[in-house]
Amino acid sequence: MTDTTDAAPARKLRGEYAKTEAKREAILDAALEVFAESGYRAGSLREVAQRVGMSEAGLLHHFKSKSALLLAVLDRRDERSLELVNFDAPDGVIGLRGLVALAAYNASVPGVVELYCVLSAEATSPRHPAHEYFINRYEYTRGQVMLAFERLQKEGRLGAGVDPARAAVATLAMMDGLQVQWLLDRNIVDMAEALKEFFRGFVSGFDMESLEIALDAHAAGA
Repeated sequence: MTDTTDAAPARKLRGEYAKTEAKREAILDAALEVFAESGYRAGSLREVAQRVGMSEAGLLHHFKSKSALLLAVLDRRDERSLELVNFDAPDGVIGLRGLVALAAYNASVPGVVELYCVLSAEATSPRHPAHEYFINRYEYTRGQVMLAFERLQKEGRLGAGVDPARAAVATLAMMDGLQVQWLLDRNIVDMAEALKEFFRGFVSGFDMESLEIALDAHAAGA
C-alpha cells in the first residue's frame, strides 16, 4: 500500500503558492493601471486593493509598501517589454529591431509610456523610491545596446566614425525624446518609424521585415 501521508500537504502547498502568485499578478496589473491613470503619487494603495477585491492590509501582505509595489510593477513591465528585444543574438541588428518593435508596442499603451516618462524625471532625485531602479535600468540597456553596435562594428556594418558607446547613449536619448513628443502630439510622431530612420542612418542593411511578427507574438504571450 502506498504511503500518502505527505502527498496531500505537498499538493496543498503547491496550490497555495499558485494562488499567491495569481494574486500578486492581479495586484501588479491593477497597480500598473492605477499608476498609469493617476500617477505614482496620486495613485493610492486603497484603489489598487479595491480593483482586486481585497483590503489595503491584504495588499500589504504581498507588498510591504507602496514603493515596493512600484518597483515590482516596473520590473514586471520591463520583463514583458524585453520579450520583444533579443540582445543576446549574434547579429546586432536583431537587438535594434527589437527596440523598434518595442517602440511600436509602446504606442499601444500610452498610460504606461506616460508613467515611465513622469517617473524617470521624478526619479532624478536621489530620494525618489525609483531612483536606483532607473540608474540600473539605463546602465543595463545602454550596455546591451552598445554591445549590439560593437557586433555590427566588427562586421563592418556600422557607419564610419560611429562610436558604439556614444551611439548607445544617442539611441536611448532618441527613444526617450520620441516618447515625450508622442505624448504631446500623437498625430505628428510615429515612434517606431522615427527610430527605424535613425538606425538606417548609420547601420548598413538595417530593415524591419519581422516587426509585425514580433508584435503579434508578444501580444499572444501577454
